Amino acid sequence: MEKEEKALICPIEIAMEHINRKWVIQIIRDMFFGKKRFNEFKEGKPNLSNKVLSNCLKEMEENGLITRKTNGGIEYKLTEKGLALNKVLYELAMFTLNTDINNRYYDDENKKELKKVFKEILL
Repeated sequence: MEKEEKALICPIEIAMEHINRKWVIQIIRDMFFGKKRFNEFKEGKPNLSNKVLSNCLKEMEENGLITRKTNGGIEYKLTEKGLALNKVLYELAMFTLNTDINNRYYDDENKKELKKVFKEILL
């Protein structure tokens, strides 16, 4: 019997299947910064409905990015797979900070502080 050949799919496309849904990256970022509970993920995101957040968390759990535990309430935690996105988030942050050459979003002092914070938390 011949070995079935696997279709060559770009690994970036496969990764994007896990993180491409709206809010996933922001929720993962929030988890790195200490948020664990449903309502904490909604802070600062007025356009994020309960239904969308619930579906997003469920999908993230199915994709192996997070686990859900009941500990006097429901808490979410990054899995090893989810934690492996630390460098991706760091590089996204550095991309923005390093290419904001006209200080459209941040002044130089804020950039320096943000680089320090993201390095401490994500690397």
